[in-house]
Amino acid sequence: MWNELTQKFDFWAAFGLVAQLAFTARFVVQWITSERAGKSIIPLGFWYFSLFGSAGLLVYAIVRADPIFILGQGLGSVIYLRNLNLIYRERRRARAADENVRT
Repeated sequence: MWNELTQKFDFWAAFGLVAQLAFTARFVVQWITSERAGKSIIPLGFWYFSLFGSAGLLVYAIVRADPIFILGQGLGSVIYLRNLNLIYRERRRARAADENVRT
């Protein structure tokens, strides 16, 4: 069994592993941030780890030609991009409101 696993471990398997670790790291980031705040928080880093991990897993799924995995990670990547877009849009609005108050 171990021999079979090591034979399948190629560049793309390593790539997929790194992507999965990035995707998993999002929960660690969220957990640490929430523990420090004493309440549940979804930090910006959560969305970046989600996006990079999901995009990496999407590439891996495409290379491995796994349609179920492609669908799941493809949709996830769109959602993570949209959340980042909403966050930055809100920050721009807040900055503009701050500037209007100062003038």
